[in-house]
Formats: sequence, structure tokens, C-alpha cells
Amino acid sequence: MTEFLDPRLLRGFLAVAEDLHFTRAAARLFVAQQALSRDVRGLERTLGAELFVRTTRQVALTPDGERLLPHARRVLAAHRSLSEAFAGARPLLVDLNTDGPSTGRAVLEHARELAPGCELMARFESGLTHSAAEIAAGRLDVAFGRFAGLAPGLRYGLSQQPVRYEPLAVLLPDGHPLAGRETVRLDELAGETLYAGAGNPRTREWTDLARALFEGRGIALAPPAPVAMGKEEFRRVMAKTGNPVLATVDFARLPGTVNRPLTCPVPLSPLSLVWRRGLRHPGLDALRAAAGALAARHGWLDRPADSWLPGPDEEVMRGPS
Repeated sequence: MTEFLDPRLLRGFLAVAEDLHFTRAAARLFVAQQALSRDVRGLERTLGAELFVRTTRQVALTPDGERLLPHARRVLAAHRSLSEAFAGARPLLVDLNTDGPSTGRAVLEHARELAPGCELMARFESGLTHSAAEIAAGRLDVAFGRFAGLAPGLRYGLSQQPVRYEPLAVLLPDGHPLAGRETVRLDELAGETLYAGAGNPRTREWTDLARALFEGRGIALAPPAPVAMGKEEFRRVMAKTGNPVLATVDFARLPGTVNRPLTCPVPLSPLSLVWRRGLRHPGLDALRAAAGALAARHGWLDRPADSWLPGPDEEVMRGPS
């Protein structure tokens, strides 16, 4: 019965129709290719029509597939409109990455002031790579992080607003020879091995930033360490390995360590507000307004003259997308 057609089947059909490629469509939807193929076949059985011509070389829409395309778009648009009509009545789930002080925390607290009638619920998913997948799956609404570091398949269904160029720092053990400095030059880290989340599947965008920064500077990326959840476990694991840690200047202070800003050049971690494309919620409006207001007040988007940023991040940070 088509009156009970699952919107998921139409989403799968639309993704394949737009990409004309099952593998790319499956990656965009974060599902296995076999599952997507099964859904398309199920839709064809339900409608009693063949929607695609499949060969080893290409996928093409049949006349019935072409006929279904505008109807599928209208049905899914109506489904989104219905969901968004009641969006303001539910909490907005916002990932802050960490439960300590952060740029995201400051934006969230200001947004709560701007929209006291909205319930903005903090989550701590640790890493934009992970939280972006959670957003795409509908288990999270908003996150903060380095948008350019996401895989193209993750970025496809997301929107972003630049929030801040966060200066990077190095977290050093108290007894480290550089611990007494107020700042640390990048060239002074030559020969050092720094931890930057290697091996943690949740924080690939952060490790990718570190790899680009270390390249050609004689700084080694520390091998994977056990993934630590919580500040105390992180401190314990880092003390055990003994490696300095790449961090931001606002990173939470840990006993037995000092946090020193990096200079010459000043490396930057570009931070964006990230949400599901098409999401409408008064809480999101408040977050975007709060991010813009704080960035203007504190100069968060004023890039230092002597700074470093990867090329892909420069494009992302030029404006919302």
C-alpha cells in the first residue's frame, strides 16, 4: 500500500537518482550499499515498477523512475516541513566535544540567554568526525569543530557557520625543558613527538590538522594511545606515554602539565558551528546569533597576520555554507 510508504525508501531512491551511483549514494546516507540496494528493490516491488536500469558500467533512471522523481521530492519536502513545524517543541541536542570550558560552551550559554524558552541540551561526543555522523543519523542536531577536516560524504548533508580561529598550544609535562617558556616556537618542537588523537576514529579531523602542521617541521605524530574518556583518564594516559599534546589555548588545565601557546607562525584550529542541512529550530537560530555576536565582540574571526592555516580551511572559513 503506497499510502504507508516509508520515507526512508524515497530518500534512498532520491539519493541514487541524484548520484546515479549506488556506492556514492550509500556513503551520503551513511548506510551499507547492500542495504540501499535492498531498499530500492523494495520500493520497486511496492510500486510495481522498475526505477533504475543497472549495468556494470552505469546506473540510469527508467521512465518510471523519471516520473517518480518530482513526486518523491515533494513527499520528502512535506515530511521535512511537518517535522520542522514541531521542531521548536523538542530539545536541541548540541555537542560541545568536552565538558570543560570551550568556545562551544560560551556560544551555548549565550544562546540560552537569547532563547530562554528553548531547551538546548549539551552532549559530549568527542570529535566532529563522530558527531557529524550522529547529526546525519538524526541522533544529534548541532556540533562544533573543524568542518574542512570532514570527509566529503559527511559534509554533503551539513551546513556550517565559521565561529573562531582558535590558536593552538602545546600541553607539556611540568618537567619538560620548554615548560618554563611563556610561549613555544614551532621550530623548538623539532625532534619532539606530540599526541594528536592518532587512532581515535572520532577525532580524525583533528589528527589531520596536526599531520598538516607537523609536516616538514621535524615534529612526529605520536602513535595511537588508548582512547581516554574524561579529563582524569586523559591525564593518566598522557602521563603514562610522556608525550606532549597538541591542544588549543583554552584547553582545560591538567595537574602536572602546563599549556603554552604556539608561535612563529601562530597555528590556528578553525572552528565552525555545524548542523544538519535544512534544520529549522529556534534554538539553532539562537546558536547562530550567539556565535556571531561573540565572534564580533571578541574578534574570534580576526586572523592574526603571522598565522598558519591549511588551504582547505581557508575556503571554509570565508563564510557560511
